Amino acid sequence: TRGAPGIYMPGIYNNGVQIVQGPGHLAIQNEMIHETRVIATQPRPALGSNLSSWLGDPQGHWEGDTLVVETNNFTDKTRFRGSGESLKVTERFTPADDGTILYRFTVEDPSTWESPWTGEYPWNPTQDESFEYACHEGNYALDTVLRGARRDDAEARENGR
Repeated sequence: TRGAPGIYMPGIYNNGVQIVQGPGHLAIQNEMIHETRVIATQPRPALGSNLSSWLGDPQGHWEGDTLVVETNNFTDKTRFRGSGESLKVTERFTPADDGTILYRFTVEDPSTWESPWTGEYPWNPTQDESFEYACHEGNYALDTVLRGARRDDAEARENGR
């Protein structure tokens, strides 16, 4: 996620999201950092207030064809723009035209903001592959690997392959 866990905010790359739905649950995997959230879409007991999680405790339900996910019980290390332990995120996933999903999130934390605030943007369908997110800083072998692959490509062109 590009914001806090449970808030999908677009960045300059790795914005792919894959959604898999099964009976009673839905999984959302984010290409960046490859986090996967598993969200119950049928009523289940909430975590106790003494339990917290980096991704919070998402509770999903359907309002017509819109999936509404309310997440709280974030760990005190889950900070989003200064939020505290009372952070609550409400997300709405609404199908739109041509496979697009309108993603809308509302963030609230009375100890941080005077009132809740909301953002939204479309998730457009794609056939693009999802790639593993990995840093290559200090990976000096990568330069050699790429240089060798370019040499192989050039030799293949020269030999008509």
